[in-house]
Amino acid sequence: MALSETIKAGPVAGKLDHIPGHLGMPIFGNTFEFLKYPFAFHESRRQQCGPVYKFSVFGGRTVALYGADALEYVLMDREKNFGSRDGWRLLQQLFPNGLMLRDFDDHRSHRRIMQVAFKPRPMQDYMLRLNDGIANTLPAWTPSPRFQFYPAIKKLTLDLGASVFLGLEMGDEAAKLNQAFVDEVAASVAVIRKPWPGTKMGRGVKARAFLLDFFRDLIPARRSGDADDMFSQFCRAKAEDGAFFSDDEIVDHLNFLLMAAHDTTTSALTTMIWALAQYPEWQDAVRDEVMALGTERLDYAAMDRLALTERVFKEALRFRPPVPFLPRFSRRPFEFGGYEIPGDTSISVSPGLVAMDEDIWTEPTRFDPDRFSDNRAEDRRHRFAWSPFGGGAHKCIGMHFAIMQVRAFVHQFLQHYRVALPDGYKPRWQAIPIPKPRDGLPVILTRL
Repeated sequence: MALSETIKAGPVAGKLDHIPGHLGMPIFGNTFEFLKYPFAFHESRRQQCGPVYKFSVFGGRTVALYGADALEYVLMDREKNFGSRDGWRLLQQLFPNGLMLRDFDDHRSHRRIMQVAFKPRPMQDYMLRLNDGIANTLPAWTPSPRFQFYPAIKKLTLDLGASVFLGLEMGDEAAKLNQAFVDEVAASVAVIRKPWPGTKMGRGVKARAFLLDFFRDLIPARRSGDADDMFSQFCRAKAEDGAFFSDDEIVDHLNFLLMAAHDTTTSALTTMIWALAQYPEWQDAVRDEVMALGTERLDYAAMDRLALTERVFKEALRFRPPVPFLPRFSRRPFEFGGYEIPGDTSISVSPGLVAMDEDIWTEPTRFDPDRFSDNRAEDRRHRFAWSPFGGGAHKCIGMHFAIMQVRAFVHQFLQHYRVALPDGYKPRWQAIPIPKPRDGLPVILTRL
């Protein structure tokens, strides 16, 4: 088999000779440069070529559209031109039928059924599960001068996800489930796209099979029961015609949602805790707000009273969004930025790059939660200035759940712990597919 076949990831773009930019090396294109420094790669291309440019990664050619206007145009997709499924071609072997990889009427139909699990009543039940899980875990965190925060919060978010999503208490299976999600995510940016044994893609496809079998075995009991976890609600949810999700649809949705909720929330919370450790004045201010509520656990009705906590979290998401790049695939030709872009073309827009746009944000490289205050409101300078959860029809269905989980954790964590960074510490972050600290974020954890 030719080497080019091993990295071929999906549709090939139409004729792009008139689009500025270059496609890099034969076969591999710009893949290695992009993987090493994703943001620097795009920033240099934008400076050289302007807001519209072409590049090539993972065996496919792509046109990047830069800016908040580009985000609005592509994500709102008023002409129904930009498909998500073919855009996320790198995920098609791993999450082929997840909600993010469905389009238009099919996507809308599945999303409508799934929304039942995110209504206020279930969300209140989830809050109880979150509070219990956090309260049971935090006392076991041992104060240390080099506490590895990332693996600790990753385990906690998996346990919380298992409780809320699956109605399970994690035991011996936790390590296997966690590793399976790690392998799936790692496979999404594997250079070799064939699932050969020993490769990242091979491990990712094997992990997918393990997870789907694990979920499938639980379906009969969930479908016949009356539990209120998300899994059970999916098993009992009906479409307008009275049809249930099939077993295949249930396990595909769970595989994608649990991965997304687990890894993106882990990334966001890690960035937020790094920021609170790096800037102790913000940590003290958020702790004062938490203490002022006067409750050990966060009540669902009190979430809106954590205004400062919300600003700090928003700034953490701006500073390091869990999904910095969003791909789409054009079904028809369109015009943007003065260029005619052909149909059947991979398109990339970036909430992460817009979050550092000096035309929108004041000193964007500075961590400054006050930019989200009412008197500054820099996030309102453009509808898509701040869009870490995406936008349009594909806006993250679990956005409010993720925000609730972060608030619940921070509320309990800051009542019991203080966090700081070791002297001279310089973080090293992996930027894609989902940002995480390469060293596990060692922090100085002390009990209050």
